[in-house]
Amino acid sequence: MVSGVAAAALHGSQWVDVDEPIELISQSARSHEGLIVRNETLARDEITNVAGLPVTTPVRTAFDLGRHLDAGTAIARLDALKWATFFSVDDVMQLAQRHSGARGVRQLKAVLPLVDGGAASPKETWLRMLLVEAGFPIPTTQIPVMDGWRLLAVLDMGWEDLKIAVEYDGDHHRTIRAQYVKDRKRLRRLEQLGWIVIQVIAEDRAEDIERRVRDAIQLRTSPRSTVA
Repeated sequence: MVSGVAAAALHGSQWVDVDEPIELISQSARSHEGLIVRNETLARDEITNVAGLPVTTPVRTAFDLGRHLDAGTAIARLDALKWATFFSVDDVMQLAQRHSGARGVRQLKAVLPLVDGGAASPKETWLRMLLVEAGFPIPTTQIPVMDGWRLLAVLDMGWEDLKIAVEYDGDHHRTIRAQYVKDRKRLRRLEQLGWIVIQVIAEDRAEDIERRVRDAIQLRTSPRSTVA
């Protein structure tokens, strides 16, 4: 039975490397290089079929990811799976009750409330978790911004009531000229509409990101602030 990260990939999760070990649930197979085998209990309603292969359902896959990976990696994998399948966190919690004695259930229950299917990449998950762990209010993801009747932007994350957005800019935002020009025009218009947009790149230090967000929130929540 294909499970774990391999099952997530079959269900449509992105950001899975080709050299990622295949995970199976089996009572007879044995682990070796490139193959992780676990002898675990599966109910019939935790099994499905993808491309002719027996695979754990999205809910069971989420249950396994949240238990077997370290917490940070688990959240990123769960974000990607939720983006791809829209699995229900409540359903995973119910599965945790069914298998209450399974290894890693305590961690699973801790990470599930942090899962957000609005993260379009592992870097966006990392950025969101940085903000949460710094003590900021949990940001909303994939915020649509209209310019009249036109959709101007869908912002990575932020606080719509404060008109503060935090966006992760990958290399393609700077190295592809057409994308760069489009992004600059978009940013100017967002600022005209009253948004503070905090752009984050890989080289930014966590403390600098936190300071910029803190400054923006202080600006927006000061008595003199008027959010457009």
